[in-house]
Amino acid sequence: MTLKAKHLLLLFIILAVLPSCETEDNDDDNEHSTEEVVRFEREGSSILKGVKVPAGKSIYFASGIVANPKDETKPEGDRERFGNTYEQSVSTLKRIADYLGEEGLGLEDVVAMKVYVAPDPENDNKPDFDGWFKAYAEFFGTQENPNKVARSTIGVYTLVNPNMFIEVEVRAVYK
Repeated sequence: MTLKAKHLLLLFIILAVLPSCETEDNDDDNEHSTEEVVRFEREGSSILKGVKVPAGKSIYFASGIVANPKDETKPEGDRERFGNTYEQSVSTLKRIADYLGEEGLGLEDVVAMKVYVAPDPENDNKPDFDGWFKAYAEFFGTQENPNKVARSTIGVYTLVNPNMFIEVEVRAVYK
């Protein structure tokens, strides 16, 4: 057999075998694993011990989200423009719900959360964790949304805008 014939035979074999090596991609139609997300409860806690997300599930990662202005008529630097930690927390969680809604998700699909709480001058220059916890309890572990999340709440020195006291990152799982 000539070298040219060997190359043609090799090419024929490759072309014949190659289609059988392709993997099926089910993600095009947003078809995901039928296995459910598992939430590991922490007895008596408003947050989870952890979450298991099955292989094949798509995850939505949100960047740090802050509150919308409470009163846009107030000038930059005025505390009342964004409000206190509780008010900012409620605004931030509503904003997160809107972002999730754009993706066909809701707060019930959130599995993990990182929360950054900055000092509030009207709280003795300490992070107002209670303001955050109060807002969180209105959105998670409720009758409307019984789901809780795996969450870290972290006190930070400051956020980029010194009048912002809360920033939240979330991870949500598509159904």
